[in-house]
Amino acid sequence: MTVPVHVRSIDYRAFRNGADALLVIGTLQDCRPWAAGSEAVERVHDMELRVTVGLDDLVIREADARMHTFPHAECPAIEPVFRGLVGLGVARGYTRAVQQLFGGPAGCSHLEHLARSLGPVVIQAVTSERAMRVATGDAPDLISGTSSPWARNTCHVWADGGVALAKLEAGWRPGVGPYPSPPLGSFAPARPHDAQP
Repeated sequence: MTVPVHVRSIDYRAFRNGADALLVIGTLQDCRPWAAGSEAVERVHDMELRVTVGLDDLVIREADARMHTFPHAECPAIEPVFRGLVGLGVARGYTRAVQQLFGGPAGCSHLEHLARSLGPVVIQAVTSERAMRVATGDAPDLISGTSSPWARNTCHVWADGGVALAKLEAGWRPGVGPYPSPPLGSFAPARPHDAQP
């Protein structure tokens, strides 16, 4: 097998941060495996973005960017700019706002990438946090009622008028029952003419 010319690794980890927030840590590393054991630079970038996000409103409360490995002595001067994530809601319009605030010469392309891709990670982390509460018996299911504000219109399944909302109306409860969720027809109530004699 050939040694890769370049490897980019991106990793996100989410942790409970008190009773009402998540701490999400994203890291980005760029490496040149071919340079291992030589005089050439092997690790080009090693950067980290930490944000605290409210569980109730999905608003970023704290943000901290750190550059551990970088190509220019001046690179870390941009770290404080990413505190501008504070106050942004990780919902509709988040990606566009991040690009406007930190894209191009206004930021760092690597930290901006971490910030931009953070939105879907937060949504999954909120879902995982709720699933943990279901598993421990602290919540009956992943949502309340028949709405799912954190997932609505995030994909074709959760589109307004889509299959996930129809399943909710038919009695499905996320986090309860088999995984993956069975087809919509499994939840629809039997119609009188479908009954067998």
